[in-house]
Amino acid sequence: MSRVVVFDEFGGPEVMHVVEEPVAEPAAGEVRVRIEAFAVNPLDLMMRSGTSPVTVPLPHARLGVEGTGVVDALGPETTGLEIGDPVILTAIPDASARGSYAEYTTLPASRVIARPAGLGITEAAAVWVAYSTAYGALVEKAGMRPGDHVLITAASGGVGRAAMQIANQIGAVPIAVTRHTTKKAGLLAAGAAAVIATDDVDVVEAARHHTGGTGVDIVLDLVTGPGQQDLLKAARTGGTLVAAGFLDPRPTPSPESTSLTIVGYRSFEHTLDPVVVKRMAAFLYAGVRLGALRPAIDKVFALDDVVEAHRRLEEGLHAGKVVVKI
Repeated sequence: MSRVVVFDEFGGPEVMHVVEEPVAEPAAGEVRVRIEAFAVNPLDLMMRSGTSPVTVPLPHARLGVEGTGVVDALGPETTGLEIGDPVILTAIPDASARGSYAEYTTLPASRVIARPAGLGITEAAAVWVAYSTAYGALVEKAGMRPGDHVLITAASGGVGRAAMQIANQIGAVPIAVTRHTTKKAGLLAAGAAAVIATDDVDVVEAARHHTGGTGVDIVLDLVTGPGQQDLLKAARTGGTLVAAGFLDPRPTPSPESTSLTIVGYRSFEHTLDPVVVKRMAAFLYAGVRLGALRPAIDKVFALDDVVEAHRRLEEGLHAGKVVVKI
């Protein structure tokens, strides 16, 4: 049997509960993974609360879009993997049916990559969504280059911290944005070249100050909502804004006029493309090997405490990823 987190109605963290289900057999081209740990992501909270952009069928819906574990079984015609291989899950597009909040899950063999040898179980559980989102948005979408000044909102979160590390690895200049002055020292220690705390300074004035008056080359907007208007003003003429988040539930006004390139980004845009995933994995392996890429872990919970793990993320005071270890 497999212990699985499910929910039968939308609501707060308390709607989740752990049940036991038969362990599914992998179909042709699939693997079964014994999950060792998974991370909690904002999308999980949205699915659970009924605010997700994708339909979540009830009852008995599952959660979880990332995790790490060991290959437990191979389906017919599955090649390239062996039982016992440690892997990272790279995409679970049907998370409501086969999410990673479980002791076992099945998924296509093409949706896992080898776990980097330099990462422990907890770090490996927390690495993929953050790094693939930041890499896809900054490198694949915005074409970030050495020397680019990059403004990163929600910088204290997992994607924000990953974006700072990726920018540093490439030779760009990460400028972190946070709402709280108290987080400034931690973000500088995490790799930010400069920190803009919006409870103390104006983001537009500060961004221009840190770029000699020209404005930043790239904005990574992980919040969206009405605040995006100021971010547009913080960028230089001809710059790029990538809207890759949804932390602010309020509508994002359309810009009246702008000289920027504005693009939207969702991680499945690239994590379902095996060619891009290969590039992402190569960059991740190199960064881990060099010590340049390392996910920040906020707190680790047990499976029976998954409700508290969701509450921790909803508090908004986490510094890094919230992980559940099985």
